[in-house]
Amino acid sequence: MSEDTRTNAASTPNAASTPGEDPLKTVVQVDDVEAHEVAPGILRRRLPATAYARGWLIDFAAGTEWPEVDEHATEERYFVLSGEVIDGGERHGPGAYVVFAPGSEHRPRTEKGARMLGISLMSA
Repeated sequence: MSEDTRTNAASTPNAASTPGEDPLKTVVQVDDVEAHEVAPGILRRRLPATAYARGWLIDFAAGTEWPEVDEHATEERYFVLSGEVIDGGERHGPGAYVVFAPGSEHRPRTEKGARMLGISLMSA
């Protein structure tokens, strides 16, 4: 989830920018963005980012756990799109929106599999 490297829309694979479109907007089809394996059964897609925030989509296979404790220097949030995420002993199903303050930490896992959309805010 959190990571130290920053990306911008111009460097995000499969970011769409068509002549005549708003240069301040980027549109991607998330399933077309290249997925990188974070750990066995966990795939992360880095979505277009700005200097203020970055986004990611994570697919967890059933029975997986984030490989380490995720510590937050800045605010992070995620939205469970499908499946169920177990985080801090709480179960979050589709539609759950979870926000972490700077200084917080967590290590999500799933028994059933899950897909989540996350946003990490960058410090100003």
